[in-house]
Amino acid sequence: MTVARAWRIGVAGLGTVGAALLDLIDTRKGFAPIDGVVSVSAVSARSRSRSRSCDISDKIWYDDPVALASSSDCDIFVELIGGSDGPAKAAVEAALKSGKPVITANKALIAVHGAELAALAEEVGVPLLFEAAVMGGVPAVKVVREALVGDDIQSIVGILNGTCNYILTEMEATGRSFADVLAEAQRLGYAEADPTTDVGGFDAAHKISILAALAFNCTPNFDATEVEGIEQVELLDIRMAKDLGYRIKLIASAERVEGSALVRVHPSLTPLGHPLAQAGGALNALFIESTRLGRIYLQGPGAGAGPTAVAVAADIADALLATRRPVFQGAARTLPQIQAVDPSRLMCRAYLRFLVKDEPGVIAAVSETLAEAGVSIESFLQKPVEGAAGVPIVLTTHSVAESVLMAAVERIAALSAVLDRPRMFRIARI
Repeated sequence: MTVARAWRIGVAGLGTVGAALLDLIDTRKGFAPIDGVVSVSAVSARSRSRSRSCDISDKIWYDDPVALASSSDCDIFVELIGGSDGPAKAAVEAALKSGKPVITANKALIAVHGAELAALAEEVGVPLLFEAAVMGGVPAVKVVREALVGDDIQSIVGILNGTCNYILTEMEATGRSFADVLAEAQRLGYAEADPTTDVGGFDAAHKISILAALAFNCTPNFDATEVEGIEQVELLDIRMAKDLGYRIKLIASAERVEGSALVRVHPSLTPLGHPLAQAGGALNALFIESTRLGRIYLQGPGAGAGPTAVAVAADIADALLATRRPVFQGAARTLPQIQAVDPSRLMCRAYLRFLVKDEPGVIAAVSETLAEAGVSIESFLQKPVEGAAGVPIVLTTHSVAESVLMAAVERIAALSAVLDRPRMFRIARI
């Protein structure tokens, strides 16, 4: 008779996800498809006395997550602390050096230090898994790293931050400003007290950096990712874009560009009928396009306690099964980093909005400036707004070199009839 092995999990970080993970493991000890039983043996968090939804009275407590990671009280280490450096990084390094498999939901850690941590894990010969770092419970990492390993991925485009998606959805639905909806998102727990990581686009950038590395046989290079958040999206832009047949979404994308990869996060216009435009609220959604399979679409909750805990549990199961594969798509020390693409090589279609004086010749001056720069106008919209200091002029362009477009916008901004800094959003290539 085979005796089931008892696997001891050490968990650092007991926020909503950590508590949900403890509950999952407590109620489904035999979730992994192996002859074994899983239990959480030891934990670490900032405060031992804090009220929690999970019972930790029978767990070994560690004030220091690094001490937990290197202790003999756990066989597998789960890092749910967050942050690219500090105790999260130190604890993961300690666990790997101790020969323990590591599971993390920390997208910043993997995006910034993924290459060095992968090299350490492969040197020691233990897994470093991070399904929960991207799209919560939606298995985006497994699809890109495992299901599509036999294909050539050309592009990944999607919505990877539920906070921004919620804010933009509510602004459109309720007619409230960015500041008002952000304050509500903070009250509801969708946004942090300091929302910069989310609304600034950095959370989505961490995630798309990881997916790009897996898709294009590289290691992450967060510094090569272009990042723009949603702070400058105004209700006027949302309304004008809708009148033109678009919806503004924070789009994260990674695509092959002449032997390199373009990785970026920007507020972008998406056609109203497109699935990405229709993914509302806090949902995440992702299109992956590959040579042989074509396009596939993933959608689901990109965060939240339950979905993220499910993703962590899936990684624990893989660790128990001793699944052997590189952290990325090859030995970390042999893979190149993703390199930034020269902006002069990039083309785009764009939405432009100018606030101008209500006087003769203004529209002609804007049109002539664009024409002289070689920017072709696709559509044009002028709608007076009650109470506005001037008249908003909105137009979309045909495809043009981004460097040419930027130069033209700067010239228009210098016109005496232009009252405010022009707004520019790319039209998503989807």
